[in-house]
Amino acid sequence: MIQTQTFHKKNFQFLCDRLASKDADLKSILKQYGYPPLWSRKLGFETMVHIILEQQVSLASAKAALNKLKEKIGLVTPKKLLALSDGELKSCYFSRQKIIYTRCLAEAITEKRLSLRCLADKTEEEIRESLISIKGIGHWTVDVFLMMVLHRTDLFPTGDIALMNSTKHCKQLPTHTSKEEILSIAENWRPYRSVATFMLWHAYIKRKNIRF
Repeated sequence: MIQTQTFHKKNFQFLCDRLASKDADLKSILKQYGYPPLWSRKLGFETMVHIILEQQVSLASAKAALNKLKEKIGLVTPKKLLALSDGELKSCYFSRQKIIYTRCLAEAITEKRLSLRCLADKTEEEIRESLISIKGIGHWTVDVFLMMVLHRTDLFPTGDIALMNSTKHCKQLPTHTSKEEILSIAENWRPYRSVATFMLWHAYIKRKNIRF
C-alpha cells in the first residue's frame, strides 16, 4: 500500500489552524465563520454518480437528482442504473450528458475495467489516469473524489468556480485574476491545499447563504 497524506477528524482542525497561522486571510475565515465541515463521502458507485451530477450545476440540483434516482431504484448500483431507460433517467432530472456519463461509469465497473475499491491504494496520478479514461470524468471530478472520498491533502481544483471566486474574495483580487495567479497564491498552502479549499468553500457557502 502506498503512503499518502490524508486528513481526518483527529487532524482536520489542527491543519486548519496550521494554515491560519501562515495566512492571515485564511485566519480571518476561521474567525468569521468557524471551522469548515469535514465533508466526507463513502467510496462507491453512488458517490461517483453524485459527483458527476454536481458537474456545472448547483449542489441542490445535483442532490435532488440523486434523491430522485434513489427513490426510483433504492440502492444505486451500476446494474440498476444501466437497466433504466433514457426516459426514466430524465424523470430523475438527469440531463442527456449526465445520462451518458453515468452509464459510461456503470459500464466500466460492470465490465471490470474500473474498480473503485482498488483506487484507495493507488497514487493520485494512477487514480487520475484511471478515472479520466471514463467519458465524462475530468480533473474537477477527480479532484473532488480525492478530497471528499479519499481525503488526500493537496488538491486545489482550479475548475471549481466557487473556489476561484472565494479565493479572489478572500485575497481581495480583481475579478479578472487568472487561474495561474491563483495557483501561485495556493502554492503557499502546500501540502494542505485540500484543507484550504474546504476553508474557502466554507466561506463561500456562508457568505452566499447557500443551502443544500
